[in-house]
Amino acid sequence: MTAQVETAPAARPAARSEISDRARAERRLGLLLSAPAVIVMLLVTGYPLLNAVYLSLFNYRLTAPQDREFVGLRNYITALSDGLFWQDVFTTFLITAITVAVELVLGFGLAMVMHRAVFARRTVRTAILLPYGIVTVISAFAWRYAFDLQSGFVNSWFGLGDFAWFSDRWAALFVICLSEVWKTTPFISLLLLAGLAQVPHDLSEAATVDGATAWQRLRRVIIPNMKAAILVAVLFRTLDAWRIFDNPFVMTRGQEQTATLSFLTYDQTITRTSIGMGNAVGVLLFLSVVLIAAVFIRGFRVDLSQVRGDR
Repeated sequence: MTAQVETAPAARPAARSEISDRARAERRLGLLLSAPAVIVMLLVTGYPLLNAVYLSLFNYRLTAPQDREFVGLRNYITALSDGLFWQDVFTTFLITAITVAVELVLGFGLAMVMHRAVFARRTVRTAILLPYGIVTVISAFAWRYAFDLQSGFVNSWFGLGDFAWFSDRWAALFVICLSEVWKTTPFISLLLLAGLAQVPHDLSEAATVDGATAWQRLRRVIIPNMKAAILVAVLFRTLDAWRIFDNPFVMTRGQEQTATLSFLTYDQTITRTSIGMGNAVGVLLFLSVVLIAAVFIRGFRVDLSQVRGDR
């Protein structure tokens, strides 16, 4: 009996060492698999990014390239001290917050439908994912014409008379957000569907046997086992929504205070031909995207070992 008591605890360090070796091997494999893509991305995006930073340090207009003047960080100071920049930041934040929140709720519901569909499962999934396959510009034009005062049918269908959607800031933002939700909710649902597939069916069945209601199973079984998928879906969609350009450009051309950071970059660079200021805004947009990604990854850290099933 004494020998058995002494040898039993010795098995635990071996198990921990085995898990550590597995995690180290998976990390090494992940680095090797992602290295080619990372190298290609650095080669493709590295020069444009560095060139944008370089041009942002000059007072440089496309109409007068010979008058280029080095101004250092003055373009950044001008942008950060301008109320128009912060107005566009607020508009971008508003669109991002509203669309991501609505898409997360609707996408989760659609993912549940696709996950539990018994008949015509492929048809249901294809129908739900169809809007995501439409080019964003084409989708934006379709929504613009639907809500247009002259050619649209929304006003006549709902008896709104001569209400001009794109002449009011909040009405225009409503249409922009609505078109974004319609277009990209399938993307969220696709990512959440993958997360639902990772939820152990035995846990849900055990909760049902124990008398848990559907809401309790959702809150205590399904969602906790989908944290990694939810984080990935929200992160990807937030970064995409923060760079929104197509819908404001097609629908309002940035009028009625509907311009976003991406539109401001376009307006300064193309419309006003201010290459230096446009690149400065573009660099600030890039830094904000990096900041958002860092906040999500560090602030909402998920234990991926639990998702893999490690103990």
